Amino acid sequence: MRRRRTECNRPGPGPRYSRVMSVLTVTGQGLYCPAGDFHIDPWAPVDRALITHGHADHARPGHRRYLATDTAAPVMRHRLGAIALDTIRYAETRRIGAASVSFHPAGHVPGSAQIRVEHKGEVWVVSGDYKPEPDGLSDPFEPVPCHTFISECTFGLPVFRWRPQAQVMAEIRDWWAENAARGRASLLGAYALGKAQRLLVGLGDGAGPGPILTHGAIEATCRVMRAQGIALPDTVPVTPETDPRAHPGALVLAPPSALGSAWARRFGQASTGLASGWMALRGVRRRRAADRGFVLSDHADWDGLNAAIRATGAERVLVTHGYTGPFRRWLAEQGYDAGIVATAWEGETTEGDAE
Repeated sequence: MRRRRTECNRPGPGPRYSRVMSVLTVTGQGLYCPAGDFHIDPWAPVDRALITHGHADHARPGHRRYLATDTAAPVMRHRLGAIALDTIRYAETRRIGAASVSFHPAGHVPGSAQIRVEHKGEVWVVSGDYKPEPDGLSDPFEPVPCHTFISECTFGLPVFRWRPQAQVMAEIRDWWAENAARGRASLLGAYALGKAQRLLVGLGDGAGPGPILTHGAIEATCRVMRAQGIALPDTVPVTPETDPRAHPGALVLAPPSALGSAWARRFGQASTGLASGWMALRGVRRRRAADRGFVLSDHADWDGLNAAIRATGAERVLVTHGYTGPFRRWLAEQGYDAGIVATAWEGETTEGDAE
């Protein structure tokens, strides 16, 4: 059943909700709740920041007070240092000023959350980054009923449709085994927070042809997660003293920016791969100089975005971070009161490490 069209659904570029938006507004620092006097994932320093997760385009330094889930907190402290960070459990309701807030699983990375804000009976949900497919690492995504849903749309085009995780992991295993049989290491680029640990859980059950080695940035994040009780397979940190010959058939996990560097060249004639949703686009893998591309994203694909939005029951959907123009037009055609929330960030890009 199509939703009733409103003036906000008119054809053309569509409304850009750049200022007053009822429960939330946009200030020069980011999304702001006047009733609670707090910001959500602000991009400039504020007094009180509610943070959806620890990636750098959401958790910024310089805020006076932070609030995040108890699971996200250790990595945030690791990244941001001695910040004034309060924590909240999933589904716990907290009163901040005249607003009620709660955090709900987003399935993006461990501790990631959607933030629900209620004021005078009106409910808004800010998705942060999210992934509906369970990955065996993060708390699975949970739809949160609301009147207005602010959704990321990093992969908001029909070309982005993910295969099941198990199939992609099997493809990576086969590539790893083929390289090991040829006496080559397998260097796999993956973001240090979330993607790398997801790969570890999916690949590190001892069935691979060799050990899993980790770049220092990835190993540091793994140490933080292990210390908070998140179970991860064993890894071998790469240090200046590491001799690749001592680890035949190894899979080496590194940030994408490390591929092609002097650090990577120590592994000789290794095969390089990238695990990213951007591998669905022709030409991206060639630009990143990888031998293989594996389509594995920590974000919702086209079908996941649409299913998640339907599940909220929201009549108004505001999109941000990604293909906002095309996705807003699509939502308006489906009868949603759809708009765009402009931010200082474009979300993950084809050239970035956050994928």
